[in-house]
Amino acid sequence: MWKELLDRLDDYYDEMVEIRRHLHQNPELSFQEHKTAAFIADTYEKLGIPYQTGVGGNGVVATLKGGKPGKTVGLRADFDALPIQDEKDVPYKSKVDGVMHACGHDGHTATLLTLAKAMNEFQEELPGTVVFIHQHAEELAPGGAKPMVDSGILENVDAVFGTHLWSNTPLGVVETSLQEFMAGADRFEILIKGKGGHGAQPHQTKDAIVIGSQLVTNLQQIVSRRIDPLGTAVLTIGSFQSGSTFNIIADTAKITGTVRTFDESVQDLVIEEMEKVIKGTCIGADASYEFQYDKGYPPVVNHPEEARLVLEAAKQVPGVESAREVEPGMVGEDFSYYILEKPGAFFFTGAKKEDHYYPHHHPMFDIDERALPIAAKTLAQTYKSYQEK
Repeated sequence: MWKELLDRLDDYYDEMVEIRRHLHQNPELSFQEHKTAAFIADTYEKLGIPYQTGVGGNGVVATLKGGKPGKTVGLRADFDALPIQDEKDVPYKSKVDGVMHACGHDGHTATLLTLAKAMNEFQEELPGTVVFIHQHAEELAPGGAKPMVDSGILENVDAVFGTHLWSNTPLGVVETSLQEFMAGADRFEILIKGKGGHGAQPHQTKDAIVIGSQLVTNLQQIVSRRIDPLGTAVLTIGSFQSGSTFNIIADTAKITGTVRTFDESVQDLVIEEMEKVIKGTCIGADASYEFQYDKGYPPVVNHPEEARLVLEAAKQVPGVESAREVEPGMVGEDFSYYILEKPGAFFFTGAKKEDHYYPHHHPMFDIDERALPIAAKTLAQTYKSYQEK
């Protein structure tokens, strides 16, 4: 049955691509994915698989009970897009101005929907129960995963798995880590309040741009000089907004950025040190400030047994040339909430376009669509392996 199921996924390749391209042309931002959720629900309606909508927000969850006894396994895909203008010259370019699938979530959804169709055809021979988790709002904290988990979708689930089509990884390669895999992702905003004035009279002002520039430099010393080198942290300034014209000294400056960590104690230390550095810099310039720090998604920490199972399962998948353990990365993902609740693992499916590669969240981002069936097959083989363990 399993070989036939994997073969069926190859048969559905064109349909998988069609779904992915439809979603790519019709992206929706986080927490606004109403049409996408309706599309997903309509697919399950046509398949005759029971489903729930409005789960934790815009989430959709479908449940397929196999004809044979077994465990209950959750498989997750996200479906929100990003506020980025699609600059690709392709037939499936986004039709929505300023919004595009720049991270592969359209492919995740196409993968899981097609896998559901294939597994449904073998329902009577299928052991256990598969829960198809279609999650909204992965890209924007507080995200969709936590409210979906809080709604109880994992109560009867024994394990949960998910994959991310990864444009940095070559086609045919599956990657994961046995423990820490992706970092916790936080964001912060600093508002410096100085005193504006004429560009020719700086002595009468408190120049927010100068203060902010000093602060950006000072903040970089937190990771390089205040965090144990054996610890791991990233502090990145993403935006610096200040000033209005060439001859006016700015009275305010807004600085935003992100902090990435794996360890809660390191996270707490970064926050503490940021407060000190901001306060000290502003006191030295006789300025005031506002500091807002928002803790985002926790780190994605795989369960070792389930991660090993993914790697062994992937090695049995046609089209997978390498299944390997990799070092953790500093990108974030709210899949973390699922595996804080239940055993499971998250993995990358290589989808790099060798002819014109662009990273995730880039206006030219795209994937090699031949990765879609590899992702679906790896999830299916992982499901099989978990049932047999």
